[in-house]
Amino acid sequence: MKGNQSQSALKKLLYNIADDLLILGHRNSEWTGIGPLLEEDIAFSSMAQDKIGQSLAIYELLHQLGEPHPDTVAFMRNANQFHNCQLVELPIGEYQFSLVRHFLFDHSLLLRFQGLTDSSYEPLAQVSQKLVGELRYHVMHADSFIRQLGTANEDSIGRMQTALDIAVPYALGIFEKSPEEEQIISEGIFTGEQNLYDAWCREISKTTSLTSLKLPELNPEQAITGGRQGKHTKHLQLLLDEMAEVFKLEPGAEW
Repeated sequence: MKGNQSQSALKKLLYNIADDLLILGHRNSEWTGIGPLLEEDIAFSSMAQDKIGQSLAIYELLHQLGEPHPDTVAFMRNANQFHNCQLVELPIGEYQFSLVRHFLFDHSLLLRFQGLTDSSYEPLAQVSQKLVGELRYHVMHADSFIRQLGTANEDSIGRMQTALDIAVPYALGIFEKSPEEEQIISEGIFTGEQNLYDAWCREISKTTSLTSLKLPELNPEQAITGGRQGKHTKHLQLLLDEMAEVFKLEPGAEW
């Protein structure tokens, strides 16, 4: 990397990505054992595990750049030190909300990693190339359920529509720009949040157009932001306390 400012911009992007993955991975794991169908219980648990593994891959890149060990970063920070968007920290709610969140977030994630396969930071490009395959499956799973439940019957469509209306303003917060945005773009690290947002709008619109669901207006001015700057809902600290409970008993232990 070319100097401290470049490295700082890269680290900020990596923290955004890794924190999103870690928090949503833990949220989705809460469905383990209580999913509405055995097949879905297994599928959601598997995808949650994937996300936590993906977060580890990004935290390891941060560690190579001089940040603390991945376990320390994951379990020893408070909510105001996390950079995840607020969408991923919200409680799982009813299953339709988790499915809609899965749909909205995973489309953005796949598009992000596809873009990062061409990153000028070669270690990130290499990791992204490995993760794209997993994420294609996640998006395929999400799209399948959106199409099924978005066309099934009046009750199903109504539940999914309500979840979509609630989730979209939070989903728009995925694309919150950092002060380092222009530097990230100019140095070829990533093509930027605006390009990602535009591609995401096209993809989710394509899927919802095949259903009876009405996609709320995708107006960036209605985005619920702040997460990238460490501003979070009350739910995040409660989740972090639960996540870190065992680790904090003996942080130096070898498991």
